[in-house]
Amino acid sequence: MDDSQKSCWIIINGYLQQEKFSDLAVFIKDAAERKRVKATIVRNTELIPVLANGVAKLKGDLAEQLPDFIIYMDKDIPLAFHLELMGLPVYNSSKAIEVCDSKTKTHHALANRGIPMPNTIFPPFTYEGILRNDFQTFRDIGACLGYPLIVKEAYGSFGQQVYLVENETELIAKVQEIAHVPFMLQEFVQSSRGRDIRLNVVGGRVVASMLRTSATDFRANVTNGGKTMPYSPTKEEAELAIRCADVLGLDFAGIDLLFGENGPLLCEVNSNSHLLNIYHATGVNIADDMISYILQNEKEKNHA
Repeated sequence: MDDSQKSCWIIINGYLQQEKFSDLAVFIKDAAERKRVKATIVRNTELIPVLANGVAKLKGDLAEQLPDFIIYMDKDIPLAFHLELMGLPVYNSSKAIEVCDSKTKTHHALANRGIPMPNTIFPPFTYEGILRNDFQTFRDIGACLGYPLIVKEAYGSFGQQVYLVENETELIAKVQEIAHVPFMLQEFVQSSRGRDIRLNVVGGRVVASMLRTSATDFRANVTNGGKTMPYSPTKEEAELAIRCADVLGLDFAGIDLLFGENGPLLCEVNSNSHLLNIYHATGVNIADDMISYILQNEKEKNHA
């Protein structure tokens, strides 16, 4: 089957109605169609994953129109895994999305792999409805990391659910507020206050990079008012981003790095990174690189 006959689904969440998500799906669809791929935007609410007599199948209007591959821009991990069980190529894989969806899982997956990152501590787990009433552990964590420090909820996007804590009183208050929600604590990298780098990796190479800065927030995310500009990464920065994507099994990703005093540090990894901001900053259409990579990868698999 040649490229002109290929078809793909771009899967998004049916409950997220924000314009930025629909714009992203259209952006990828346009890139696919430029490569003569028949692309269909599919909401996860349009698919009914079923185990029929123990076999993974789909029900619904699209069940008889299965694509050659899927670009998965959602975090409905059970659906992604179900589609893989049906033999459909899913980019990125359900396993990679699941690991990157949780900041704690991401950092553990990259541990012991030579990835420089801020000193990080994982606090004791508690159950929903079971409040913490002993905060000595957190006093010890504060003494270990020093203040200010960063509290990051495990799940969150666009710089949300990330907090700068100035002292022990604020730390204990934040821990009480977060309650049972999974989170981690990190040293604050003062040398990177209000600035970081986003490097987009596709197929083992950096295809676009931008610098993000903020004069008003310790976070540099565009959603929080950060400004963007094109950036030429150093060899060390590019190799770190590529290494992270490789360890996590990502076909494409947005890797965020901090400016450490002694070199770049991993901030976080985005398996479903938003492509429009970096396109506006650099003029590089990462979706074109994604489609080209997927088509080449599928071609090589079919000829293996």
